[in-house]
Amino acid sequence: MDKARVNQSIGLGAAGKRRLGLYSLQGLNCLLLLVVLAGPVQFVAAATVAAFVMMLALFCVSIAIGARARDESVQRVAMFEDARSSRHQIEELFAMTDMLQAAEGHDDAGAVLTATSQRLLPEYSGALYVFNNSRDRLDLAASWNTSEGFTLSNTLIPSSCWALKRGKPHINDPAAKTLCCHHHTHSAATVEVPMMARGSVHGLLVLGIESEDGFAQLMKMRRLARALADSMSLALSNISLREKLRTQSLRDPLTGLYNRRYMEDALDRYVSLAERTGGATSVIMIDLDNFKRLNDEHGHAKGDAVLRDVAAQLVGGLRPSDVVCRYGGEEILVILPSCGIEDAELKTEIMRARIEALSESHGVSITASFGIASVPETSIGANDVIPMADTALYAAKQAGKNCVRIAERRTARDDTTPRLAVAG
Repeated sequence: MDKARVNQSIGLGAAGKRRLGLYSLQGLNCLLLLVVLAGPVQFVAAATVAAFVMMLALFCVSIAIGARARDESVQRVAMFEDARSSRHQIEELFAMTDMLQAAEGHDDAGAVLTATSQRLLPEYSGALYVFNNSRDRLDLAASWNTSEGFTLSNTLIPSSCWALKRGKPHINDPAAKTLCCHHHTHSAATVEVPMMARGSVHGLLVLGIESEDGFAQLMKMRRLARALADSMSLALSNISLREKLRTQSLRDPLTGLYNRRYMEDALDRYVSLAERTGGATSVIMIDLDNFKRLNDEHGHAKGDAVLRDVAAQLVGGLRPSDVVCRYGGEEILVILPSCGIEDAELKTEIMRARIEALSESHGVSITASFGIASVPETSIGANDVIPMADTALYAAKQAGKNCVRIAERRTARDDTTPRLAVAG
């Protein structure tokens, strides 16, 4: 709306002017009628008084019409501003939803939320919390416009938050004496909106402001806060679903170890890297001793528990860069990048002792046999390192189990026939 249109709307307007002209014409007609009927002398005073009263009435009517026109103009301007603000908010929310479709993780989603919130609510502070994998706490994923009155903790317990317990937005305002969450320790007034999608809560949106009338301001922007939370909840749900599918495609559901498909890709990658850099990649084949007897005597539930604990012991005793995979059944394969045969042997002995130590906690004998092979020390490449490690494992079984065997080192002729050497 330009300035000319606003000025025109504030005045009397065309309709008001037409009404005022009609009233004036009627008043003049009445005045002339009085003069004609009464005569020029006797009724001059009466005509003058009547004209004054008529002009005063017309003046009052014009003031009333002008005031009403100004009120209507102000209302139209306010409605126009509200419509323009709503249109701007809708455009920003649509742009946010479009950007969230390309978000690959919580960091990307938090960055999109931060940018949108700072454009729509520049005077508000904010934070995004998301559930961890075990869903026993929420971790801080993003925050913006933080201040001394708006301090945040890195983690949040669901049981300490009224918004999460009720599944509804909740306002914390100590100045207004509202019921505050246990984790609310700052002076700013905040509104907390749970992010729900597909029947589950995926995170928590927190928006805060430091103001004397913080409660009233938060009440006004609750709809916008819920719109932000709804857009984010679907994005967080999609991210969680992608992570779940990725995990299922790469890991064994029972032990949480990598599956055989991932192992084959990782072995090719590490062996190729070792060939370019001149390093070594070792492979350890592990098989639990007498596992079938354990299942038969104590049940498959006991066997599953043993497998999970063995997997945990192996992962806990290795480097983060090492790859532990469930090869099949009770067989486990470990890939040690940048590790020669001697270092692999030392690590294997540690793993053997850790597995044997589980016997006391489970009340049954738990041991494992190990076979080690390495590229380029015992094998040429990824195609023969696993068969050689498996052959060394078979030799450990033949030697009485609960022991380690390594494949014999290659000769100068690069003979690839598996040969065994007793470790220790």
